[in-house]
Amino acid sequence: MKSVVVAAILAAGFPTIAWAQPRVLGGDAAACSTGGPAIRVNVVGLKDRTGDLKLELYPATEEDFLKDDHDLVRQGKVFHRVTADIPASGDIAMCIRVPRPGRYALLFTHNRDGRNKFNFWSDGAGFPSNQRLGRAKPKLAQAVIDVPAGTVTTTIRAQYLRGFGGFSPIKAD
Repeated sequence: MKSVVVAAILAAGFPTIAWAQPRVLGGDAAACSTGGPAIRVNVVGLKDRTGDLKLELYPATEEDFLKDDHDLVRQGKVFHRVTADIPASGDIAMCIRVPRPGRYALLFTHNRDGRNKFNFWSDGAGFPSNQRLGRAKPKLAQAVIDVPAGTVTTTIRAQYLRGFGGFSPIKAD
């Protein structure tokens, strides 16, 4: 019966519904639409729409994970950063290109206070694993993502400081 109704609606000339994908943000947006290699990140659970968003790509090694970007660049190691303003509404997707297919570590931050340094008290963070961050320094395993020859898509849920328990998600989208 349902297929008959759908066929009748289409035959009557009613427009079909096109499910809109969010506009991909960041300076690497084209890499996600042209086949990569890249990581497309769907961001969920933002506390608010203030500040900006950032993705940072690191080597997937304990030694280099979250290391100072200047040191990584000086040593000729992988480091790449993409920032984007937060749209006033709608779903959020960001893209970051990678130098070649492989294993990387990816950090997402929500810079709410406008400074160029992570503010433990107000900013948010997240990783591809979406494990609760708590109070401990993030582990490499939480951030690792494998990137194929094309574009890989992941969803990262933002986490914020929530009392003595440390960082955790605040919203269920």
